[in-house]
Amino acid sequence: MTSAPTPLAAIVLAAGKGTRMKSQKAKVLHEVGGRPLAWFPLLRALEIGANPVVAVVGHQAEAVEAALAAALPGAPLRFAVQREQLGTAHAVLAAREALGAFDGPIAILSGDTPLLQAETLHRVVAARAGGATLALATMKLANPRGYGRIVRDPAGNPARVVEEKDANDAERAIDEVNAGLYCADAAFLWDALSKVGSQNAQAEFYLTDLIAMAARAGGVVAVPVPPEEASGVNDREELARAGRVLLRRRASALMRGGVTIEDPERFDCDEGVEIGADTVIEPNVRLKGRTRVGAGCRLGVGAIITDATLADGVTVNPYTVIDASTVAARAIVGPFSRLRPGSEIGEEAHVGNFVETKKTRLGKGAKANHLTYLGDAVIGPRVNVGAGTITCNYDGEKKHPTVIGEGAFIGSDSILVAPIEIGAGSYVAAGSTLTDSVPPGSLALGRAKQVTKEGWVARRQAEKQNKGAAEAAPPPAPGEGPRGGRAS
Repeated sequence: MTSAPTPLAAIVLAAGKGTRMKSQKAKVLHEVGGRPLAWFPLLRALEIGANPVVAVVGHQAEAVEAALAAALPGAPLRFAVQREQLGTAHAVLAAREALGAFDGPIAILSGDTPLLQAETLHRVVAARAGGATLALATMKLANPRGYGRIVRDPAGNPARVVEEKDANDAERAIDEVNAGLYCADAAFLWDALSKVGSQNAQAEFYLTDLIAMAARAGGVVAVPVPPEEASGVNDREELARAGRVLLRRRASALMRGGVTIEDPERFDCDEGVEIGADTVIEPNVRLKGRTRVGAGCRLGVGAIITDATLADGVTVNPYTVIDASTVAARAIVGPFSRLRPGSEIGEEAHVGNFVETKKTRLGKGAKANHLTYLGDAVIGPRVNVGAGTITCNYDGEKKHPTVIGEGAFIGSDSILVAPIEIGAGSYVAAGSTLTDSVPPGSLALGRAKQVTKEGWVARRQAEKQNKGAAEAAPPPAPGEGPRGGRAS
């Protein structure tokens, strides 16, 4: 992280509705990498040392403020409300009260630029520190439609910015455009903003009017920046495109740190997820939220892992879903397993195909390898849970616990009706339904009494044959009785 000259404040403009998103939700609340759009420029400002950072909100102000405060807990973040969207200059003015008596340089960022990097922002801030009244980021575009054009004076210095709707044909032909990223001293900024008018094609207060004022006051320095970083997100296609760029950056950083990503183009990972060295990630894995993956793990194709912690050496086989759970070292989960919230899988434990757990703790070396539901259970070390086992934890009103002691053996197709405790070292016979606890070292059978009827199959087949023959016999001739005699 690069520190900017201090002191430094920042304003992030996040008040717009974003009509091209075609959404009921404010544009800056749309997520990329598991974070709201405005989270990214706010974080960039914090990374270069800005304090305070003011987010100017407007459309759905309360929801935007709540989302950003939750995404950046403990940050020196303040909020200002632009109650009417009257233009970018008006939005910056809305932040003045929130900045209080701050009188140093102020960076101004757009809230819809998730690809901006801290080093780029630092270059803009540092350029103004060289003596210019104002620094602004510019970029060159083959198709500059929609952007304000940078008009330079005969000496080649930035003289003003003209918005497209106010530009003439010659100005529209300029390919250097305003990137929407600025840094200016507070005294100049507030004085200049008080003089901005709205005599333009959109009847708005343009922040770009400050460039001409700064050029007359002491000079403007233009800082070229990559278009990829400064281009805003305006619709869902651009949102998806930004997401792929962020993921590719993330994949590159992880691979440089020792993580193997078998196909970076099919890698999906939220911001903030941590992954240890020598972990192998197969294609189409999705890592979400506050997930932490240790070193030397393997994550199989199609796994979805959310808010989970995986220790070193964990194997997650394909198409496993893990949500808000922990998996200890060298455990094996999957394929096709589901760990619901509150599951704790112990060291070297196995959770196999089509096994579901919820608020359940498996001890070291415990195994549940097939077709099992374990809910609200505490399962001791080295327990073997057979296929088809169910802990019946819900009685229709309350949840109840199942406790299985160390080394117990639970036979296949067992139903354990909670609350119940199976003692250490006990055996539960296959096919049992248990409603009472089992002392340690016991054998429990909960089956109905078996009844065997020898010869039953042959008798049944004979009955079927006799019935079939009777149904196939021709009816009696007219006038004959049932024994072939003539009717009386």
